[in-house]
Amino acid sequence: MRIDCLDDLWNSWSLLGVLVAAVCCLLAVYTMRRPQNLPPGPWGWPLIGVTFAKTERLVVTDWIPKYGDIISYYRGPYLVVSLGSYDVIREAFVKNAGTFSSRPRPMFYPILGTNKTKGVISEPYGPTWKEHRKFTMMSLRDFGVGKRSLEGKILEETRALADEISKKGNQSFCISNMMQVTVSNVICSVVFGSRYEYDDPKFMKLIEAIDRFFSTPRSALLRIPTFIPILRYVPVVNKSFLKVTEGQYHIGSHILEQIREHEATFDPNDIRDFIDAFLLEKRRKQEDENSTFTELQNILVVMDLFMAGTETTSTTLRWALLYMILHPDIQDKVRQEIDSVIGQNRDPAMAHRTQMPFTEATLTEVVRLATITPFAVPHGTSNDITFRGYTIPKGTVVEANIWAVHHDPQLWTDPHNFDPTRFLDDRGKFVKREEVISFSIGRRVCLGEQLARIELFLFFTSLLQRFSFKLPEGAPVPSEEGVFGGTHSPVPFKLVAIPRN
Repeated sequence: MRIDCLDDLWNSWSLLGVLVAAVCCLLAVYTMRRPQNLPPGPWGWPLIGVTFAKTERLVVTDWIPKYGDIISYYRGPYLVVSLGSYDVIREAFVKNAGTFSSRPRPMFYPILGTNKTKGVISEPYGPTWKEHRKFTMMSLRDFGVGKRSLEGKILEETRALADEISKKGNQSFCISNMMQVTVSNVICSVVFGSRYEYDDPKFMKLIEAIDRFFSTPRSALLRIPTFIPILRYVPVVNKSFLKVTEGQYHIGSHILEQIREHEATFDPNDIRDFIDAFLLEKRRKQEDENSTFTELQNILVVMDLFMAGTETTSTTLRWALLYMILHPDIQDKVRQEIDSVIGQNRDPAMAHRTQMPFTEATLTEVVRLATITPFAVPHGTSNDITFRGYTIPKGTVVEANIWAVHHDPQLWTDPHNFDPTRFLDDRGKFVKREEVISFSIGRRVCLGEQLARIELFLFFTSLLQRFSFKLPEGAPVPSEEGVFGGTHSPVPFKLVAIPRN
């Protein structure tokens, strides 16, 4: 009996010794693989890297006083460099754009693409990216982006939205889904050539898939299944991974259905929308065996446009309404400016924007304080570089900490307070601040920036022209903290919309 106990003890110590040796080996490999002269930063666990006990943007921003505005750390097997000030972001993305404008391997979510097909947003910097970004931007302009014709489509949606809001009477309601449907319809009119009714079952499923994709917390997408593919098939462990995959594939399937319908009715002499434009370019290049204008690329580019032109804009508008409810004095000033410049019987137009400095300042303060995309889309280095005295290897993931820039007390007085006057001079004129980088900067600036700016101004002014927004009677004051998923969105809240005369 005693011998058996000793044997068990010996086996236990042997197993422990093996585990300790394995951990030591992992530590040794982890230490040896870490390149020399990296920017300072926290050490993480072998294979897993740094883990985050709370919201990642708060943790990484909290590191800045300790490590500085250039921080390196490992997230799983990936080396990440976080840029935490406007100056270093501009120096990297603008002055050293040739090195910092690529993309890393997909880290945060599965992708429908392959090694050769990645759409526009995820495509590394190079000839394919240049070709498809140029084609996409030109096609968007052809279908109204930056022109009065698109303003008409947006105003059509504002009227539909106003009708839906009017149905609520003086009852409280949550505007989240309604806003998402409205903004999605704008991009649908550009890429599909048609809009959907608010109660269309197929459209509702598309909206749900987009919401599912963006509602998954970023931290959940950085768990082990992202780094170890086999774990994507293990129940429980793969929950977040499957949630994102399901949403992405549903969006892709809807787009593919639209492409097939367009192919069946395609007329090269009547290009109706973005999908038709892509099909025409695909036909022109059909003899080129190296052409990247494929069906899968068509799906991914349209998906990029949905991602760039739906969730971020609708979320920003929800933040704008929340701030108007919490700051009724600012809401009154915006409305006074709308009445003075536009009146109540004319539709807003982009031509009015330069005449409305307080409204412009208010929207700029919304995008600064809310910071919908705290880290934007990660960049990747295309070669080794010495940057501000540090060595950053090729293939490093580089993140712009836009949250830190927008809340930097050295740039903004009381950065956590909502104050549009910070963008006005002594004469009440709007002052543009280059440190507001909601759409990022450099060569990889957001694909949907111009469309988003048009939508924000026209939707916001149209809503405040028609309604006064307030909290329901006796309702608690909504939180301004927000929820961090794929984007930074406000906590769901209810409001009352009172029609104006």
